[in-house]
Amino acid sequence: PRLDISFTYEELNAATWGFPRDHLLGEGLLGKVYKGLLNRNAVAIRILNPGWQGSREFCTEVMVLSKMNHPNLVKLVGFCADDDRRLLVYEFMPLGSLETHIFGFVFLIFPDLPPDKKPLDWDTRMKILAGAAQGLKHLHVNCNPPVINCGVKCANILLGEGYHPKLSDFFVPSRVVGTPGYCAPEYLESGQLTTKSDVYSFGVVILEVITGRKAYPYSMGQNRMGAELTLIQWAANLIARKDFGTLVDQMLTNQYSITELCRALTIARMCLKGTASERPEMVDVAAALAYIST
Repeated sequence: PRLDISFTYEELNAATWGFPRDHLLGEGLLGKVYKGLLNRNAVAIRILNPGWQGSREFCTEVMVLSKMNHPNLVKLVGFCADDDRRLLVYEFMPLGSLETHIFGFVFLIFPDLPPDKKPLDWDTRMKILAGAAQGLKHLHVNCNPPVINCGVKCANILLGEGYHPKLSDFFVPSRVVGTPGYCAPEYLESGQLTTKSDVYSFGVVILEVITGRKAYPYSMGQNRMGAELTLIQWAANLIARKDFGTLVDQMLTNQYSITELCRALTIARMCLKGTASERPEMVDVAAALAYIST
């Protein structure tokens, strides 16, 4: 692959001071991600697991990632293909993931955040969703062929200064298994992935951001048959009863109007249609969220 910057393993090892545990930013199916310092700039360095380091697969990923240029996509700044080692170097996102902020870990990881951002307020959440939607729209509309994210979830929406959102892990090998709780019904039934599968997953993200509750593992109680309630089922029951006080994240009390809430829930409901063809395109989702966030 051709990129502006290629690194040796020794350079990246030195940039992280040997990949110590206290530099670990996260770990996923593809591998571990560490914070490093290159030319006085903070970066995020992913060490790909051996199972994902096939030469052809790696070259394809680097070629695709290197062509991505959008304000709401995390930028690939370099790579390493040293012997059998495969690493990717990304820009560093200083405020971590949306997951960290929505689900309560932010107090421990970022103790110096302004009090009005602990946790994220309603307006900031809507702006983050709108920006993430723009990034996903770009992958679907401006890439040929369209790039199916396969990993739309709060953990993969990273935040920069001013809570500017960027999608990460937006190109992964096709054999990656979708995250439970985010997967569209057609993927669970047949393994089929389309842009509408991403739309479904984005609908789940919208619900998580509004409710402050995780889609997985399921923790919403049980239905009348004793089966675990998913976030989608739990939310649908509350929406039907107009029990918005229980539905919405308790940290957002008095920060939103019912009109704003209903608009956001309508977008989520459309994204979560069981039939893929009934879901909107991301271009429409992005436009609707841009309207809400202004």
